[in-house]
Amino acid sequence: MSISDSLKKYKLLHWLYNLFNSSKLKHNKEAYRQYNIEKKLFASISSKDFPDKTSKAWLDVGDAEKLLQNHPGLNAFPAPIQDVLVQWSARGYLIWDHFLDADTTDQVNHDVERLVKTEGLSFTHDNKLPFLMKKSASIRDVAHDAKLLQLLSFMLGKEVVPFQTLNFIKGSGQRAHSDSIHMTTYPLGYLIAVWIALEDIHEDAGPLYYYPGSHRLPYLLNDDFGNISTAWKLGQKDYRDYEDVIEDLIIKEDMQKQRFLAKKGDMLIWHANLLHGGEPILNPALTRKSMVIHYYAKDVVKYHEITERPAIL
Repeated sequence: MSISDSLKKYKLLHWLYNLFNSSKLKHNKEAYRQYNIEKKLFASISSKDFPDKTSKAWLDVGDAEKLLQNHPGLNAFPAPIQDVLVQWSARGYLIWDHFLDADTTDQVNHDVERLVKTEGLSFTHDNKLPFLMKKSASIRDVAHDAKLLQLLSFMLGKEVVPFQTLNFIKGSGQRAHSDSIHMTTYPLGYLIAVWIALEDIHEDAGPLYYYPGSHRLPYLLNDDFGNISTAWKLGQKDYRDYEDVIEDLIIKEDMQKQRFLAKKGDMLIWHANLLHGGEPILNPALTRKSMVIHYYAKDVVKYHEITERPAIL
């Protein structure tokens, strides 16, 4: 571990950073009051600060199929979406074919290529370009699409707000994980994500994969993989340790992988706790142009479990 990585383990540095960005933490103020969280908005926060580790989203409790079939709001969506919504609770994902038209996907791809060229943007180690909705009107428009916001808000039972976009030109090659280790809520279950194909996805390009039904497993949070923190310092485990535990869990539970060989414009929506990742890229010459958008419900505590940092919006 480098010196800089070692320093990042100390919470004091995070508190100072959070203080500097205090105006972007005000979204948690009312949620802290509502859920009796007696902490400063800039302080570290994690699952240790909450009384339970279960989802409270309405489709995660009770008889979801019956709840949906009796809900008048279901009729607001096209019949094919109604059909897959009824299966959401069992599967943990939903596919909306041809969500974006060709003109919109082409404009998003054009904006990504332009920004990479003109602003010298750097990809992350797993081929991501984060937060381009701050720089591109077309990406911002997709993230705020009215019919998408309506559907996601219905699925969570709360109004949602886009937190982050991730754009890809190549596949991520990412190991299986749940988004809730990175973008966490209290109560749990109030994050939701979409993955949109910006071109036809080839099986050798490192397609997205996911494990249907894995969202029903218990949430795997810091204490569950031995990432035990102190008042002043984060735990000694890192993200690779988390991935190793997830890999063992997949084998133990004999979970079956599915790949999303999407066509241009197709969209997959997944549950906060659905295990997913990116297949290895078998042909480096191929692209996998795509976009992920993560949404938080508005009136819940929003934070990042693995780093114990409140979310900056």
